[in-house]
Amino acid sequence: MTTLPHQRFAVLAGGIFGLTGVALGALGAHRLEAVLAERGMTHAWETASRYHLFHAIALLAVAALTNAAATRPDALRWAARLWSLGIVLFSGSLYWFALGGPHPLVFVTPLGGIALIAGWACVVVAAWKRSA
Repeated sequence: MTTLPHQRFAVLAGGIFGLTGVALGALGAHRLEAVLAERGMTHAWETASRYHLFHAIALLAVAALTNAAATRPDALRWAARLWSLGIVLFSGSLYWFALGGPHPLVFVTPLGGIALIAGWACVVVAAWKRSA
């Protein structure tokens, strides 16, 4: 596969977030299982991991779609950026909070959720406004 410069970010981010999503999911399911259960944070960790991995896959799909003539690559690039930010803010804050991070950290989580939603809106824009 030849990766064009405008696809590189989405492919790289998808790979990194896929790798870290699997690793953190496994860490939570195996090494941290008792700690998370004791703290009542198993669900938070699983939610963080699920969103982390889903958006890693979405990043790879965006990289593949960037060359499609029927889409707007600029909107897809923004989707990749917003999803990356969303993974860090949404999943990252949930992971940290589940491990005992400060309570005000939960206010970061919705910002990450907004970034994830905005990324999906960019995908809609990319499909709606076809490039000339």
